[in-house]
Amino acid sequence: AIDAALAPGDARPRLLMSPRGAPLTQARVRALAAGEGALILCGRFEGVDERVIEGRGLEEVSIGDYVLSGGEIAAMVLLDACVRLLPGVMGAGASAEEESFEAGLLEYPHYTRPPVWEGRAIPEVLLSGNHRRIADWRRAESERVTAARRPDLAARPGDG
Repeated sequence: AIDAALAPGDARPRLLMSPRGAPLTQARVRALAAGEGALILCGRFEGVDERVIEGRGLEEVSIGDYVLSGGEIAAMVLLDACVRLLPGVMGAGASAEEESFEAGLLEYPHYTRPPVWEGRAIPEVLLSGNHRRIADWRRAESERVTAARRPDLAARPGDG
């Protein structure tokens, strides 16, 4: 199937969704989205013969530290992460720039209307109209949330 899908010399990535693989990161997603496409293989239950992995130069990619019955759902995760970065998919191109992992941090909290919900108010700085203070608040909140929820991210260089 691999040989039928790719012409000799085709340099597109050959990915195998596998819990043994390198973790999928936003940086890898950006690179794949900017590329010419990829061949994605999905094993089922016991995976793919090691000789095929070696013989066809498959790069194993993992979406997390758990095991699925097959790679199809993992491939859908990878595809969704890539497709949303393609031009025109999201309304504003800048929408993807302020999201989790883009600067090595988790995203800051979001608030909508009404200004007070069940006694919980939107932080005053967000209502101030002061774009510099809002940007500073967002950065500080991203750092706070990352340190609290994903200290592993806070301890390593950014993925962005």
